[in-house]
Amino acid sequence: MSTKYIFITGGVVSGLGKGIAAASIGALLEARGFKVTLQKFDPYINVDPGTMSPFQHGEVFVTDDGAETDLDLGHYERFTSMRATRKNNFTTGRIYLKVIEKEQSLPFLEAIRQFRQEVGRGNALNIHVTLVPYIKATDEMKTKPTQHSVQKLREIGIQPDILLCRSERAIPEDMKKKIALFCNVEEESVVSALDVEFIYQVPLAFSREGLDEILLDKLHLPHEEIGALTKWEEIVRKMRHPEDEVRIGFVGKYVEFGDSYKSLNEALTHGGIANNVKVRIVYIDSESLEEEGYHGELASVDGILVGPGFGSRGVEGKLRAIRYAREKRIPYFGICLGMQCATIEFARKAPYKVIYKLRDLIGVDALGGTMRLGKYPCALREGSISRAAYGTDLVEERHRHRYEVNPEYVPTLEERGFRVTGASPDGKFVEMIELEGHPWFVGCQFHPEYKSRPAAPHPLFRSFIAAARAFKSSNKTTMLVQTPTEAEMV
Repeated sequence: MSTKYIFITGGVVSGLGKGIAAASIGALLEARGFKVTLQKFDPYINVDPGTMSPFQHGEVFVTDDGAETDLDLGHYERFTSMRATRKNNFTTGRIYLKVIEKEQSLPFLEAIRQFRQEVGRGNALNIHVTLVPYIKATDEMKTKPTQHSVQKLREIGIQPDILLCRSERAIPEDMKKKIALFCNVEEESVVSALDVEFIYQVPLAFSREGLDEILLDKLHLPHEEIGALTKWEEIVRKMRHPEDEVRIGFVGKYVEFGDSYKSLNEALTHGGIANNVKVRIVYIDSESLEEEGYHGELASVDGILVGPGFGSRGVEGKLRAIRYAREKRIPYFGICLGMQCATIEFARKAPYKVIYKLRDLIGVDALGGTMRLGKYPCALREGSISRAAYGTDLVEERHRHRYEVNPEYVPTLEERGFRVTGASPDGKFVEMIELEGHPWFVGCQFHPEYKSRPAAPHPLFRSFIAAARAFKSSNKTTMLVQTPTEAEMV
């Protein structure tokens, strides 16, 4: 069977969900027994998003081979079984490295037009994601934005085969007919893409619209019922009907911009799915913790997470959150900078340089060479929380950082209850830490969120949410025991 190609473009406004749509289509095709891979083409002239602010670009997703890529690759990996590499994300800047020009996506669109001609209509599809807005004042939906978007696409030689129409309300059949007529597509190829409660409902919603059948027809592929969508049904069922709820305090400096921590947010949700609980994330700006007194939200959470970041802004607030978790015995999960801050907080009063730049470890002077990127092995210590969570003694995880725990001072710290529970097999790098006597205090230098999936939650997030649920339960029990009865109050 020859390789088939599907190109997905977007129009009207940005943020319509092309990445989710592409990932969901991949999930549908995998459910029919096909092997899929996805690529993202970005129009900006940066070579990659690694040097862009999270406020500009959102999360940087790191692949096994160390590529710093667009956050949509995270969606691709979470929805399908593919494992991305640097070949799955291209930018205008990467292709035209020395060309300075106005940011635009025309080179990619022209390539799509020519590619369709080369491989033939039955081997390549063009899907356009567009918007059918609802105007509240007149109580009606408008098709003009979609018509204009398709018109612009056709002006450069691309005729969409399928329209995915984003809308907050169901699109009536007569409106679908109108869109089909004026956009020159078949009526059945005008597919409603309604807003959903959870992103993991999208493959199911597309399937109900018959999108998988349309794709198979247009690509001349066999219609085999594999039944793998049952896993998505089970995921959605657990999200809709949780047994309990836990509150996780997420301490960071980009918390007002959700896309900055996209994979972390999803991994926490995955941990909730694994434990049949809803995870309510309480975002806490780390700088707000630097004021007098602790942030009131810390006292109401069942677990505290300090995530990755660059720069010193907000670090003092993170240290205060970590101290609170350590002293109150609240489950704590520190990731990348969150592990480094946990080490600093533990050794705060000691005159040790417990964290230092990677260049100091390996003697590399060039700034670009100090970033540790991609997949590295980690050997886990027997009897640790981490070893129990993973169920194995050797794992591989993805990194993106410039600083490390200084192994020179580890023996001194371990005399005081600090534990290195994960290290590189050669013993050179500290990869995981825990605190003796704390019910659940774990830090990791790597980014476990990149490998978490809704149907296969990462072991550390599964364990963290389980610990948060146990903490909440123990607090309830304590409150019940300590509450006096009416007779005792007389």
